[in-house]
Amino acid sequence: MTTSRPGAASRPTAGALRLVEAGTTRPNSVDIGDYARRMTAHCPYLAPSLRQGLTTWTVYRADGDAEAVQAELFHAGAQAAERLRLLLNRPHGLLRCENIVLLGEVPGVGHRDLLAWPHWVLKNLYGPVGVMFGKFYADEEEVTAAGHRMPAAPASFLPVRAAVRRRDPRFLHATPDLAAALAAADDDGRDVFAHIPTQWKDIRTWARNHLPPRKPSPSSLGVQAPPPRSSS
Repeated sequence: MTTSRPGAASRPTAGALRLVEAGTTRPNSVDIGDYARRMTAHCPYLAPSLRQGLTTWTVYRADGDAEAVQAELFHAGAQAAERLRLLLNRPHGLLRCENIVLLGEVPGVGHRDLLAWPHWVLKNLYGPVGVMFGKFYADEEEVTAAGHRMPAAPASFLPVRAAVRRRDPRFLHATPDLAAALAAADDDGRDVFAHIPTQWKDIRTWARNHLPPRKPSPSSLGVQAPPPRSSS
């Protein structure tokens, strides 16, 4: 397995995310503790992960335009996923979760749009090797598939964790191909970047080819569809 490829390409966007805190269980820049404890009611693996100090938070602040911030969120997610792949077969590896937190604003672009493309690309790259990406938005209340309300997150973030093959595919009902890949996931040590471009703009173009088909509507004809909306 390689961990060099996510950083191997030239990154003119480097610096668009400013690191605030790295890999901490108790970030000072955002009050996440109460939220995490309340979320244990919705995730059976979160409570033991928190108890063992295996849920960490890496906090960034946006410091660039929208495309550059998206590129750097993708890079941060790929680095987190590669670190996780190295740990999954170690004791308690399946309880590890790294959360990439986004603070700050990009004028005219909300966090939902900033996280959407990086999240979609990362899910497609890492689902087949058993790494699951989610996304949550600051101050937005999520609803589970069963209709239960989850607490609103205090900040926007991308969780990166081991896939639970018997549960997670049901969160991907809008993307059956991705759900099937996740259900059959096996990390054989492959380089997930081996057959995709290296520049963010080209990577995003590659990811558009993986969007599920949508029925056209009069208002959407000729408009590039965003990635599917999902909290998982």
